[in-house]
Amino acid sequence: MVDRTKCISCGGCIAICPVGAIKFVDGKAHIDPKICVKCGSCQNFCPMGAIDISVPDPADKPDKKTKK
Repeated sequence: MVDRTKCISCGGCIAICPVGAIKFVDGKAHIDPKICVKCGSCQNFCPMGAIDISVPDPADKPDKKTKK
């Protein structure tokens, strides 16, 4: 969801997220997919185009142990 190479850590996405799904992780924005409602506010706000809510974050891969 967040291209960490483009994120400049401005915090605008955190401030604009209506559900509090975004926080800084290692100094860059990170969207919690369990909280995100995919409203697009952060994507539309980001001045660097670092957010694409249609692309899953590779750091949020589902736990294979929970799938049976």
